[in-house]
Amino acid sequence: MSRLVALLFALCSGLAVANIYYAQPLLDSIAKDFSLAHSSIGIVITVTQVCYALGLLLLVPLGDLLNRRKLIIIQMLLSVIALIAVGTSSSSQALFIGMAAIGLLAVITQTLVAFAASLAAPSERGRIVGLVTSGIVIGILLARTIAGTLNDWIGWRSVYLFSASLTLLGIIALFLVLPKHEPEREKLSYTELIVSVLQLYRELPVLRVRGVLATLIFTAFSILWTSMVLPLSAPPLSLSHTAIGAFGLAGAAGALAAACAGRLADRGLGQKTTGVALVILLLSWLPIGYVHHSLWLLMAGVIMLDLAVQAVHVTSQSLIYEVRPEAQSRLTGAYMIFYSIGSAIGSIASTQMYAWAGWTGVCWLGAGVSAAALLFWVFDRYIHRNTGH
Repeated sequence: MSRLVALLFALCSGLAVANIYYAQPLLDSIAKDFSLAHSSIGIVITVTQVCYALGLLLLVPLGDLLNRRKLIIIQMLLSVIALIAVGTSSSSQALFIGMAAIGLLAVITQTLVAFAASLAAPSERGRIVGLVTSGIVIGILLARTIAGTLNDWIGWRSVYLFSASLTLLGIIALFLVLPKHEPEREKLSYTELIVSVLQLYRELPVLRVRGVLATLIFTAFSILWTSMVLPLSAPPLSLSHTAIGAFGLAGAAGALAAACAGRLADRGLGQKTTGVALVILLLSWLPIGYVHHSLWLLMAGVIMLDLAVQAVHVTSQSLIYEVRPEAQSRLTGAYMIFYSIGSAIGSIASTQMYAWAGWTGVCWLGAGVSAAALLFWVFDRYIHRNTGH
């Protein structure tokens, strides 16, 4: 795969995944617009993530059955419609329906990752997956920055209309670049395809282990990013949405970690990379806890957390793709379901915890989940060394 095509995959993947993260710095504005309580506003994120999980199970595996070029373009066109619906919603019910559709269709990101992995040579697969994932990380970060800035300028609705415009440009670029001819697919019915996804959990221990890790690390990730807007926008800090969105740029280290982790996985260092990253994830909550004392410490913690999460994520994908190269889309969907479950749990748990115990409670919750991820990995390595499985 040429670097130019890989970069286009990264760009479009970032553009698609941004759609499910725009709402995070906008939660208080959306809450005010629709008269929703802070304790329940996390439902906006949860609805998106739950539907994203459904899309991972029901839509992403289609990449192993249908022409991926047509699948990608059709889903992106439907995403444009959903984005416009959210940007023009007049009730909370319409908002939730539109966000659900956005979440369902945002899985095109994972179809692009699987497509890139299938086009890459085995010796460069980790690097290509890391490069595309770094585009996803940048998309997530810029989503928060752009959303915060546009919200301050012309309101939260403009964010989704702006994204609809960018998505149309992405459709044109992909239509021109994606290969028109693809290898023969397995002859499966849709039902057989979905059943085969479930069978992967039974057949592949690495998928089960990495799925548990994905649930835990993305729960921690979502605990931070869903609730961070609440203390930053409240007194005594009272930061603008532009300033809050700018904190997303501090997580740019996550993009670097994604690219580096992919190269380390190609060299057979995936497990060591995972262990180091999980220790960093746990330690990141200490500076994050000092949000009311130093924004610089918060920034350092954000960098550590994003770096750790993306390093584990890319390493997991690289290890999973090695096992069944012919089932890239199904493997992606099967693994990323755990990501979405973790994100949904973190979103609703963090806003509830903030309402109950403030930012200190949120940090203890995040540290507890991070510690659980580290202990699970240590236990799995112990079992592996002693049994060889």
